[in-house]
Amino acid sequence: MRSASGNGFDSSDSFAVSGAAERTARLHDIPPSITPSHGDDSHLLSRIASPADVKALAPNELAELCREIRTTLLAYGRQHGGHIGSNLGMVEATVALHRVFDSPRDRIVFDVSHQSYVHKMLTGRAAAYLDPDRFSEVTGFTNPDESKHDQFVLGHTGTSISLACGLAKTRDMEGPNSGIGNVIAVIGDGSLSSGVAFEGLNNAAEQGGNLIIVFNDNEMSIAGDFGGMYGPLARLRASGGTAQPNLFNAFGLDYRYVEAGNDVSALVAAFEEVRDIDHPVVVHIHTLKGAGYDGEETHADRQTASASPVSFDSPTGVHPTDNVNHSEPWHSDHCNLSDHEPHEGQCEASHWQNPDAAIGKPDDPRKHYGKMAMAALEPRFAAEPGLVVISPATPGSNGITHEFRERAGAHYVDTGITESHAVAYAAGIARAGGTPVVATTASFFQRAYDQFFQEMSLNRSRVTVLDFLGGLSGSDNTHSGAYDVTMFSNIPGATMLVPTSARDYLADLAWATAPAGSADAPAGPVVIRVPGEAILAAERDATLLPVTGGQIADRPQSASLPASASSASGGISAATVRGTVSVTAQHAGARHMLDWRVNQTGSQVAIIGLGNAYPLAEQTAAALSDDYGITATVIDPRQCTSLDSDVLESLRDGHQQVITLEDGQLEGGWGEKVTAYYANHHVSDGSRNPRVLNFGAAKEFTDRVSLGELNERYGLTVEQVTEAITRCF
Repeated sequence: MRSASGNGFDSSDSFAVSGAAERTARLHDIPPSITPSHGDDSHLLSRIASPADVKALAPNELAELCREIRTTLLAYGRQHGGHIGSNLGMVEATVALHRVFDSPRDRIVFDVSHQSYVHKMLTGRAAAYLDPDRFSEVTGFTNPDESKHDQFVLGHTGTSISLACGLAKTRDMEGPNSGIGNVIAVIGDGSLSSGVAFEGLNNAAEQGGNLIIVFNDNEMSIAGDFGGMYGPLARLRASGGTAQPNLFNAFGLDYRYVEAGNDVSALVAAFEEVRDIDHPVVVHIHTLKGAGYDGEETHADRQTASASPVSFDSPTGVHPTDNVNHSEPWHSDHCNLSDHEPHEGQCEASHWQNPDAAIGKPDDPRKHYGKMAMAALEPRFAAEPGLVVISPATPGSNGITHEFRERAGAHYVDTGITESHAVAYAAGIARAGGTPVVATTASFFQRAYDQFFQEMSLNRSRVTVLDFLGGLSGSDNTHSGAYDVTMFSNIPGATMLVPTSARDYLADLAWATAPAGSADAPAGPVVIRVPGEAILAAERDATLLPVTGGQIADRPQSASLPASASSASGGISAATVRGTVSVTAQHAGARHMLDWRVNQTGSQVAIIGLGNAYPLAEQTAAALSDDYGITATVIDPRQCTSLDSDVLESLRDGHQQVITLEDGQLEGGWGEKVTAYYANHHVSDGSRNPRVLNFGAAKEFTDRVSLGELNERYGLTVEQVTEAITRCF
């Protein structure tokens, strides 16, 4: 990986493509213009080393540049995957931005920045999209460590206008010496629904001065677009920007509309008109998400690598499409999940594209356990009118399928990209006696921190939170869930459960969502950390749990629930868990839900593995037994809200060491609480004060580091834990 000291690319970079890349180009019918050879400057994209090269092109070359970029994106998506759909829709706008404005003096802030691939190509990083050997050299988001043309590391929505206001404020205060010219915020793809975006619009109108807000309107969020503002926006599009009410005028902002949002010439003209403007203005551009995808291609075609060649009948490679303006409730097509068959227009599947190599593989933990939860909840809808699943705009990624949403009807609510609102909304449902379940990704829940404290916990609201992608993962630095335990487990009044099997996961869900007034129902909010890769792998291969083999029988459980709730195909059916939820809820009392589970009783060493780290606890215990003859006590704490003092006290007898394992931030995390317990409850008999060793992640941001590498880095491997244990004897 490239050093962070520079952008890693300059005008001297050659763009020689390997034989593997040439074979891939032939396979996918990539035009020769996208496989430039060393020293060949006849193809436009290979000649773009900086925005100055975009400005140097003849006007009639811009469309060809857009075509080359679009073809590169399509090939890159198949080989590497990523946020291809949003970038395809932004090709012309990004080319026009760099044609008109002078980055980095003119500051361009991309909201979320998942649509910045084209921007990176035009600012010296095209090789990272052309050459498969260099695909890992850039992140999927803007990053100032890569290039001076990137303003911020961004991966969450709605903040671009606020950030742009800050840049413009400093420019206006410092005057010509600030080194800042035009300030442009690029927002869209559902981001405008975020509350912080409205706060930014409000501030922009008050602040005044040069500020250009490019609103990319492709009629989609991650899934459908939801909210009262989308009707007026549709009327603005239909009227050519003249209809009232005009959301932006209502804030006191100037407004321009560009219908041809995928026409580079029209966009260049629009941006030239607002360049150096002396007041805030919104340039509303109507684009086509996924512009360039071949809508006729099938899943089977991709699996056999026999897809129809990508054809480019128009100068920029944008195909005509009728996949817009659907009347069905989701304002999108009938794509099932977010990575199977991306195509143009209102297509949920174009949000994230998995590479061809991933097609046909089993569901990842998010989709697997998300489907399982929805299958458990769905049979209850008819009898529980107040049971509502809430997703802040990321349903497909978390296994909340399109089919489930249609069947759920009013029992499912997509609030748009509004995590703070989603949690407060859920608290309102709970206050009225309903049963809300809020489901999204761990790193997105950080945006609702205040609502977790105030509306949810302070008010003892019966809200259930499904926390996806918690713990260590190979995610980029804006989507890491390594901090979820430190956040949720320290909120007063909230209970955080950390199940280590499908059975416990469903039992936890049943308890957390037990109808108000049910015996032993929790008194306040419950966060359930959805199991991750290590747990799902162990469920698919019981040898990864060498102590128990996954057979745990000490928790009351419905006889109808099988040991594994997944079908052979990886899907979860309602019939699989039907009848289980109510029975489990009746048997699981609040005290029982918080008890730690001792899965093996031993001596000398006690190993406590939290959540995704639990399989490591069993594997370490097996290694101690095989290599050193030590039978360790193995404990699954099942929750990280409180300590089980009875278990901790019992370990004083016969245990010299207590080991805590967690796949999250160690500092301020869960394991340190065990250390603090023994330190604060020191007894006079020194032999009854076990030494505690904590294993977990460092307090740092990691970016696209594989889970295996992270485990090695943090000592979370059998060899490293075993070595530390035996070294202390």
